[in-house]
This record gives sequence, structure tokens and C-alpha cells, in this order.
Amino acid sequence: MLSRIAESLFWIGRYLERADDTARILDVQMQVLVEDHGMDERTSCEQLLSVMGVEEYTGTPNRWMILDLLAHNPDSPTSIAAAISGSRESARSARETLSTDLWTAINTTWRGLSSARAMRPPQMFSWVRGRMAMISGIAAETMTRDDGWQFYILGRSIERADMTARLLSTAALASGPQVAWPTTLRACGAYEAFIRAYRGTEADRQAAEFLLLDRWFPRSIVSSLMEAEKALGKLANVGPRSGFSDEAQRLLGRARTELEYRPLDELVFDLPVEMERLQRSCAAASDAVAARYFAQHDYYQWTGGVVL
Repeated sequence: MLSRIAESLFWIGRYLERADDTARILDVQMQVLVEDHGMDERTSCEQLLSVMGVEEYTGTPNRWMILDLLAHNPDSPTSIAAAISGSRESARSARETLSTDLWTAINTTWRGLSSARAMRPPQMFSWVRGRMAMISGIAAETMTRDDGWQFYILGRSIERADMTARLLSTAALASGPQVAWPTTLRACGAYEAFIRAYRGTEADRQAAEFLLLDRWFPRSIVSSLMEAEKALGKLANVGPRSGFSDEAQRLLGRARTELEYRPLDELVFDLPVEMERLQRSCAAASDAVAARYFAQHDYYQWTGGVVL
């Protein structure tokens, strides 16, 4: 497979998952702001912007600012609009490998952004999640299970682990856990699965454990890391006799085992710090994937007829 196509499919998976999860994070934030009247809006919005990696902004953070920076503004790299636009550009680069149905779904979603901006926030978040679910279903039904599929799943899984970590950080930083954790579970589509797994028990510790460590729930961090490792294993075909020759596989495996084999109390004691560490591991793994599988272009500068 051409490295250009592989990179495009990897980023289609990442961008689509980023749009979906950003909508989920914003849904949690908006509901908590509405339901918890004792919360300081400025502090909460500052924390969310920090969790999402937005360092530069003007004005006092409030719900309208985060809606602009994280949802509507196509020039903000962390926004839903930018992620959907990025997925379309990546799809254009890999157009010859995508089914007509998949390309149409991505392109139609991009074209619908202008209408989505006019919706009320809950309606927009629901629209984004619905469109992402539809695109994911079309991809699952129309893509052959070759290397292209593995790169798509790899990108989606790394992004899902990263964004679920941000979602958990958002919930942990909320001043009202009795509001934040049930809302977070519902945002992940995990509430009913969580209730069945814990037989009706609703507690912050169990909710964090479920979204962190449950191997059977596909949106948990451990499940996402396992999916990414599995995709890397299939791309590598045959591994070394000992250790790992794939740096990304080593990084993701270490991140997963650090979650699985540590006491839960240690993880939840300072959850935002632990989640930030996981995000760094995901970023390093993404860089390792790019270094191994994607073309590295040489850049030249002309100076007086000499190539530097």
C-alpha cells in the first residue's frame, strides 16, 4: 500500500473519532454547567480549554467561547468543524480506495456543517454523533480487511484512547461528581452497559474504573489501546522473537499495562495527571507510526542556485 494512502486512512480514522469525541466532551461540559449551579463557569471553561490543549485565546472563557473554539470555528485546530474538514481532505487524498458510499457520507457531513452551526448545542452534538456513527458503520460494511482497514482502525483507536482520557479529565475536574460521572457515562454511550456490569451501583470510582479498564466496552481506554495494538500486530505481520521492533506497539503496550496493573486508587487519586501522561504516550505512538509507515519528505531551499 502506498504510504500516502495509508496516512490518509490513518487520519480519516483519527479525525472522525476526534469530531465524535469532542461533541461528547462538549455535551458533558454544557450539561454540567446547566445542572450544577454552584460551578464557577470561568474556572470550568479554563480547565476544559487546558484539557483540550487550547493555550491561546482572548477574552474571558465562558460557554460561548468554548463552543466557538471547540465546535464551530473551522480555523481552530481543536474544533469539530476542523476535524470534519480534515477528514474530508484526507478522504480526497485516498478517494480511489474508498467506496462511493463512504466518500459520500463524509462529503455530505462536511457540506452540512453550515446548517449544523445554526442548531442549538445539544442538537448539534447529537447530529455530529449520529453522522460519525453512520460513517463508522459504512466504513465497517464497505472496507476490505486489508492494510488500509488496519490503518483506519489504528488511527481511530489511538484517537479514541486520547479523547476518552480528555473526557475523564473533564469529569474529574468538575466540581459536582454526582452530576459529571452519570453525564460522562451517557456521553460515552456507556450508562446502560455500566449499570449492567455493576448491577445498578452508581459510584464515581466504579464509573472511572469502567471507562478506564473494562476490556469488553469498546470505548474504554484499555479496550481502545488493545485495538490499536492488534492493528499494529497485523501490520507488522511477524514480530521479533523477543521484545518489540515496533516503537508504537511498545509505547501503547506499556501505557496499557501501566493502567491495568496499577491499583485503581492510584489512578483515580490524581486522574487528570494520569490522563495527561496517557495522552503523551498516544502522541508519541502516533509519531512512531508516522516515522515507520508514512513517507518522510525532504524539504529543500534554493539559495543562489545551490540546494540546501
